[in-house]
Amino acid sequence: MFQQIKEKSPLIHCITNHVVSNFQANGLLAIGASPIMGEAHEEAAELAALSQAVSLNIGTLHAESLKSMLIAGKKANQLGIPVVLDPVGAGVSKFRIEAVREILGRVDVNVLRCNAGELAAIAGEQWQSKGVDAGEGLLDIKKLAVSTAKKLGLLVAVTGATDIITDGKSVSKIPFGNPMMTSITGTGCLLSSVVAAGLAVSTNNPMKTVEDVFRFYAIVGERASRNAALSGDFQVAFLNQLASLTDREVTQRISLQEETV
Repeated sequence: MFQQIKEKSPLIHCITNHVVSNFQANGLLAIGASPIMGEAHEEAAELAALSQAVSLNIGTLHAESLKSMLIAGKKANQLGIPVVLDPVGAGVSKFRIEAVREILGRVDVNVLRCNAGELAAIAGEQWQSKGVDAGEGLLDIKKLAVSTAKKLGLLVAVTGATDIITDGKSVSKIPFGNPMMTSITGTGCLLSSVVAAGLAVSTNNPMKTVEDVFRFYAIVGERASRNAALSGDFQVAFLNQLASLTDREVTQRISLQEETV
């Protein structure tokens, strides 16, 4: 699939987090996609219509960006363009959770890409979060992801020590990755837009597409950690691995994991 991204260079419309927009754009460029980071509501519909996927991220949410997300999301729905929502820090404030609920209520989102704390907030469950970080709690995240996917009628993809992806029926667990992926800001935000890029070129089986993206991305993190002692090194190594990791190498890593289980 990532070879397809390089060959087709899909345009991904990102209305995203100001903190990570540069990293997100560079990450999309690294995998061969073409990012456009337009936020103004005056052009939101036009940019969505030009794109092959839309990635919405509420990390630095404000009234203007929310309006743009709704416009872009609805235009994407009209044209059959996939939409990925990243509800960054959904439980931090009333404004954020209400915005997420409005987006989910007015836009047909294909994939909700979140962490455990954000999932709990959307589901209305108790969870102890710290800012936009995942936080901690005693919930069964797998069970909560399944019920949320069923209720909302979309794919739920939850990042963590072991990633969980579900369509409400089947569940996939992704065991790869490295703790250094949490040492820099934006890895989750970038992942959401990479999911969008995957859906832009591979639409026949969305569940498998998201699984493939998560495996690829987590293995990128593993490989990047080998060449990084500190977080600054890791960010550079991560972008380099995004650009260089091949589908064949991913398959080899998965086979090695299966042999050791």
